[in-house]
Amino acid sequence: MIDSLAGLRAEHASLQEQLSDSAVHANPGLAKKLNRRYAELSAIMSADEAARGLEEDFAAAKELAKEDAAFAEELPVIEAQLTEANEKLRRLLIPRDPDDGRDVILEVKAGEGGAESALFAADLLRMYLHYAASKGWKTEVLDRTESDLGGIKDVQVAMKCSSTDPAQGVWAHMKYEGGVHRVQRVPVTETQGRIHTSAVGVLVFPEVDEPEEVELSQNDLRIDVFRSSGPGGQSVNTTDSAVRITHLPTGIVVSMQNEKSQLQNRDAAMRVLRARILAAKQEELDAEASAARRSQVRTVDRSERIRTYNFPENRIADHRTGYKSYNLDQVMDGALEPVVQSCIQTDEEARLAALGAE
Repeated sequence: MIDSLAGLRAEHASLQEQLSDSAVHANPGLAKKLNRRYAELSAIMSADEAARGLEEDFAAAKELAKEDAAFAEELPVIEAQLTEANEKLRRLLIPRDPDDGRDVILEVKAGEGGAESALFAADLLRMYLHYAASKGWKTEVLDRTESDLGGIKDVQVAMKCSSTDPAQGVWAHMKYEGGVHRVQRVPVTETQGRIHTSAVGVLVFPEVDEPEEVELSQNDLRIDVFRSSGPGGQSVNTTDSAVRITHLPTGIVVSMQNEKSQLQNRDAAMRVLRARILAAKQEELDAEASAARRSQVRTVDRSERIRTYNFPENRIADHRTGYKSYNLDQVMDGALEPVVQSCIQTDEEARLAALGAE
């Protein structure tokens, strides 16, 4: 740990010097990247300083306790504080996901269950928007396709955080939401009062900081325009404002029709396309990475059922972490943090165990 901290101190000092250079801030993408790393290292330096201070306090109290019993009484308290400080430092030294500080693009898609699935997709969207508001994040609906009963067939939302601290980043929290979310409840269309089970898919992609980060050649893109369909204002079915972009090398297709402007829909589609390509590249790297670096909770298998929302019992259960609580009504109003924290803690424990086994 001492050798590791020495290297991190040197990196911290180097970053401080780089960030004082005005030329760095002329490149917003680079400045954002360096600021994230600096914030991460600053937290480690602060925790290290606190632990070293407590070590000195403990040594001094231990020496003085030989002559004064009052200092002997302080030893257990200082020792407990030192243990806690060292544990905090140890967790901060766990190799962090390099994308934790990124903003994200969230996609919610209705799945099995027809109309009920679309209605639950709308409920999940509301939950995520309320959760984002509680975290102080900004949200922007990029595209949205509604169902006949007021549900959502699919929706794409950008989530942004102003903090440079990766631990507070949107990806650091939302990356665990990807997967299949199962709901058990009596649908509004059910006349016999029977409980139905349906599912909604959630995808989360880290957003690209700068367009140059994911280079896209125009020769690799097929761009089609067409008329919007469904709710959306006067431009629906009257102008070719909707845009579909196909990335030929990967086969990734993104469609946007939320805005009346073709240019706005194209810009939104390019944002989502870059995020999906970045995520695909990251998944390839994850597959090659060591177990210590790869997330132990966030799965790349998007078909995995990760969570169940049982409305009759007011119960929410996360199948990866074992988390269970009976405050589903509050969670659906945005009180998602305890569920997310269970994923973060489970992931940290797995990473610590993997590091210890190396």
